[in-house]
Amino acid sequence: MADTQTDTGATPPTDPGVVGTRIRPLRASDLRRVVQLEVELFGRGAWSYGIFAQELAALGRWYVAAEPVRIDAAGSQPLVGYAGLWFDGDVVQVMTIGVDERYQHHGIGSQLLEALIGRARELHAEAVLLEVRVDNEPALNLYAKYGFEQLGIRKRYYQPEDVDAYTMRLELGSADAA
Repeated sequence: MADTQTDTGATPPTDPGVVGTRIRPLRASDLRRVVQLEVELFGRGAWSYGIFAQELAALGRWYVAAEPVRIDAAGSQPLVGYAGLWFDGDVVQVMTIGVDERYQHHGIGSQLLEALIGRARELHAEAVLLEVRVDNEPALNLYAKYGFEQLGIRKRYYQPEDVDAYTMRLELGSADAA
């Protein structure tokens, strides 16, 4: 995947040097930061370093990172988001999407989701499937914006928190991304 850069207005109030966000392939060297974000975002349900390393190496997986683009562009920047999918030959399954809480509500989740949907289209997938916590309103709103429809509910899907998940689907043949 080629790096993409979009000025999203993703500038958090505390960092006026950030002018946008770049989406690029996730690298093994990113995993420590990804796990740090995962723990901050998902607590006890967070994936471990080992799980992410296995995912990154597994066949049919595709992961991306979001990093801030700075005016000075000096040195590497800490990741502010990540996302990944699994393609089984028919449908794409969103495995994870996470955005640093300080950078949420600045369009980075949309950028990551657009990257996943774009990759699904490149793979000629029929649809994109995902699970989302029933209490994750920002994510539910994001998925609705992109045309995902709720299919059902998985009781106690998220462990150890014992939280239900909605299953959602985006048909790629008939649905257009917003």
